[in-house]
Amino acid sequence: MEHETIIGLEIHAELNTKSKMFCGCEATFGGDPNTKTCPICLGHPGTLPVMNRDAVGNTMLLALALNCEITPRSIFHRKNYFYPDMPKDFQISQYDVPLSHDGSLVVEMEGYERRVGITRVHLEEDTGKSIHIGESGRIHGAEHSLEDFNRAGIPLAEIVTEPDLRSPEEARTFMQLLRATLEYLGISDCKMEEGSLRCDANISVAVDGKMGTKVEIKNMNSFRALHRALAFEDERQRFALKQGETIVQETRHWDDAAGKTSPLRSKEEAFDYRYFPEPDLVPVEPDAAWLEAIKARMPELPTERLHRFESKFALPLELATMLTGEKALADYFEEAVATGQDPTALAKWIAGDLSAMLNEASVPINACPLKPRGLGELVALVAQKIISGKMAKDVLREAFETGKGPKAIVDEKGLSQMADGSEMESVVDEVIAENPDAANDLREGKEQALKFLMGQVMKKTRGKANPEMASSLLKKKLNAK
Repeated sequence: MEHETIIGLEIHAELNTKSKMFCGCEATFGGDPNTKTCPICLGHPGTLPVMNRDAVGNTMLLALALNCEITPRSIFHRKNYFYPDMPKDFQISQYDVPLSHDGSLVVEMEGYERRVGITRVHLEEDTGKSIHIGESGRIHGAEHSLEDFNRAGIPLAEIVTEPDLRSPEEARTFMQLLRATLEYLGISDCKMEEGSLRCDANISVAVDGKMGTKVEIKNMNSFRALHRALAFEDERQRFALKQGETIVQETRHWDDAAGKTSPLRSKEEAFDYRYFPEPDLVPVEPDAAWLEAIKARMPELPTERLHRFESKFALPLELATMLTGEKALADYFEEAVATGQDPTALAKWIAGDLSAMLNEASVPINACPLKPRGLGELVALVAQKIISGKMAKDVLREAFETGKGPKAIVDEKGLSQMADGSEMESVVDEVIAENPDAANDLREGKEQALKFLMGQVMKKTRGKANPEMASSLLKKKLNAK
């Protein structure tokens, strides 16, 4: 039997607005529980919602970025269900007439592209947050639960994809591109650890072209968790099917520590929510002037910037993808390029040593102690052979930890490479005289001898010898190739 993995995603992104979706309460993360609430977002009888125009505009901007069609006349619905984190006992959302529909986003994988259909991008309000008190931290086994309604009513853009993804790797790459798109648009802070960007996944395994039963996975709060959860569930379903078992339609919980999914609840169908039009809100009918104003806000998007980095700076795809995956990182790179140094060298330093230091210190790129002009200065020092690449790593570390400029560090510590030919020749002569056996080995073409002699040169010069010059002198004096 031929098995094929089928994946679709449902993503929720909290929008950066000053107030909540239907009231004037502050829409920011954190704060003491239940201090950012009012009778409207708590669903008190007699209160009336008022639509947040900025939230509608931001959602339409996202929809256009995802190549969706804006619906001329969309409406809000009440999604009726009881759960403690929803104080009104219904959620104001959109159902059969969403704000936008029929879009797509192209994901560039290694060696191929995957076009992912966007079923819809619509707008709704967020729920509150349940805090389950107990050893598991989940509702099952909790001693009791607490509710914080600060988040209830915050504007949420929901992005629903078609089941076009075919592997956990594609799903992770799609989510990374979508997050970058939200960041470039400036409409969400996309902090998965704070819950402002959340993803649920539907996964099934088709057998010989026949669609399988889909399972929904929840509680994936990082790209790594999304990939691991889908990989586990894919393997679980394939194994079950090969054993002749039946896959049950259900919602499953991802346990990151255990590395596996477990049943959470049976999956409800749409009619279980008893949707009906929200009677207290007018339809959304954006006129041409509003749509044009939104289109005028459209920035250069991640894929466009990636292709520009490839063509303008001749960056390889892997480097260009890494840099453009985060707007602040791409901005940093472009500022560094403005110093006039080699773009590829700058990109490699950013993607390698600098990113490692940022991750180690948990510092975002926009708070990096080494400013872009400082990185340009470091690359220039290496290009001018004032310091070696190995020395540059130490200088970068000190610049990162102290905030000092690379050139100032080199001057302060006297790290400039020995560039004087006669001085270098004198050191090389000393090393050859002190190590006759190694010198003979090098004459006979033994590469290991060159490494040893180079080490001795570096030791005598305290690492200041220009490696290329020293190596060339050693070979020349010993008639080695």
